[in-house]
Amino acid sequence: MDIESVPTGAFEEICHIVWGSENQAIVFDPGHDAAHIIKALDAKNLQVAAYVCTHGHADHINALAEMHRQHPAPVAIHSHDLKWAFDAVNQIEPYYPVPHRPDVADYLRLETATDWNFADLHFQCIETPGHTPGSCCLLFPESGIMITGDTLFKGSCGRTDLPGGDARQLKASLNKLKQLPDETRVYPGHGPDTTIGLERQTNFFMQ
Repeated sequence: MDIESVPTGAFEEICHIVWGSENQAIVFDPGHDAAHIIKALDAKNLQVAAYVCTHGHADHINALAEMHRQHPAPVAIHSHDLKWAFDAVNQIEPYYPVPHRPDVADYLRLETATDWNFADLHFQCIETPGHTPGSCCLLFPESGIMITGDTLFKGSCGRTDLPGGDARQLKASLNKLKQLPDETRVYPGHGPDTTIGLERQTNFFMQ
């Protein structure tokens, strides 16, 4: 399994592209500049198997509709965040307008299953509310790779002072992640990758 991290937008949100031997990719959090993300896909001759949203904030989903228009594929997001992800409340002006809603007949609700399979890729959904009500971390157990969105960063964690944030829930979610093996490699929604072991030792919010 391979992964490429593509920084996007004013907040340098990171869109992670994960693919296996079939050249079918899962695109996590296409936050901004669809053309930039598509260029990264085309450079490796990848087709989109699915779009997966770790949470609903505008800086993580603003390119989703355009990506889906050019490369249709299933879209997975937690229903708690789907409720508001494409509404007027979800904008960060002047950087991110209200995200356009993709032309999707039926969204896949991440909370409805623990195990997900797209093409030859398999990940497990770990519900980690706190940054948003529907935040999720997606773990590829065979590869020891986890996409954490804005739940866990290197040396920090997601903020909880935005609508829907909950510090107590986030603490419980981080405690859940602490149970994973030290070698689990973490790819967050902003900043460099890290490991669960390093964060357990050095991240104040994981103490």
